[in-house]
Amino acid sequence: MLSLFFRRLARALLWFAAGSIVLVLVLRWVPPPGTALMVERKVQSWFGGDAIDLQRDWEPWERISDDLKVAVIAGEDQKFASHWGFDIPAIQAALAHNERGGNIRGASTLTQQVAKNLFLWSGRSWFRKGLEAWFTALIELFWSKERILEVYLNSVEWGPGVFGAQAAARYHFGVDASRLSRQQAAQLAAVLPSPLKWNAGRPSTYVAGRAGWIRRQMSQLGGTGYLMQLDAARGP
Repeated sequence: MLSLFFRRLARALLWFAAGSIVLVLVLRWVPPPGTALMVERKVQSWFGGDAIDLQRDWEPWERISDDLKVAVIAGEDQKFASHWGFDIPAIQAALAHNERGGNIRGASTLTQQVAKNLFLWSGRSWFRKGLEAWFTALIELFWSKERILEVYLNSVEWGPGVFGAQAAARYHFGVDASRLSRQQAAQLAAVLPSPLKWNAGRPSTYVAGRAGWIRRQMSQLGGTGYLMQLDAARGP
């Protein structure tokens, strides 16, 4: 019985691995029709008694503001061009901080956020983190950095029911994602840690200050010229 159980478990794991590899390969070229986070938010709104309409319009790489691309890197993951999905020093620092107590600090890279938003549910269990690590590794293996950032910008949450750069640009500023100014891009990046708490179009004092910090970081990274490094500067 035990031997049969392990054979079936091994077979199930092989099918899962094969299926997830095929899925990630397909999404290298095909725009994801939606994300697990979008489904989760929709279901939550039903049980909360105030159903939301999801807003999301896929925009290809060339129709998204370069300033927004650099802004989210500056605010969320400044080692994005060089890491392979995991920022080990940041993870170690977050673990040390969390062991001391207080507010829990995360250390997710943009790739990890793509993996979580596309395929997984919210939570902090080790099982979910293990799945996140698996999908993160696959995404880094099969996708270019440009593709990772393109999917991130089209999937990230920017308000109640607002997903992706185009919906966020229209919702907060009344413009298309391609026409976002540097300041608007910085404000959108500034709210990403808590997009349901903060508003990019009506920034609080804290969000305005964080947007200013992001603009300075964008300049230090080299501005939009930084994007040329995405697939040329990967490190071990």
